[in-house]
Amino acid sequence: MRALRVTSGAVGVAFMGVGVFLLMDVRDLSAVLVWLGGAVVLHDVVIAPVVLLAGLLLVRGGARGLVRGALLVVGALTAVALPVLLRPGKTANSSVLPLDYPRNWLIALVAAATVTAIRSAVRVLGSGGRRPDA
Repeated sequence: MRALRVTSGAVGVAFMGVGVFLLMDVRDLSAVLVWLGGAVVLHDVVIAPVVLLAGLLLVRGGARGLVRGALLVVGALTAVALPVLLRPGKTANSSVLPLDYPRNWLIALVAAATVTAIRSAVRVLGSGGRRPDA
C-alpha cells in the first residue's frame, strides 16, 4: 500500500512539474491566477458544502463515501467544463473547440454514476446481501 501511495505522489509531482513548465509560456499570468482563485472559491464555497450536505442527507452508512466521491468527481468535471457549457455555440475557429463538450460532459457524468452504482452493488453483494452499514 505504501508503494502505491509513493508512486501516486510521484506521478502527482510530475504532473505539477508539467503544469509549471507549461506556465512558462503564458504571457498574462494574472488571468491564470484569477482562474485558479475562482476554482478554489468554487470548490470551497459551492462544491465541498454541496457534497458534504448531500452525503449527509441522502445516504446512510457505508455508501456515503461512495456517493461523496462520485459527487466530488461530478463537481470537478463540471468546474472544468463550465466555461464551455456556459458559452455554447460555434466559434470562428473550428479547431478551438472541435468536440461536442456538453455531450461528452454528460457521458462523463453518466460514467461516474454508473461506476458508483456498480461499486455500491458489489459492496452489498460482497456482504452477503446485507447492507454494509448494518
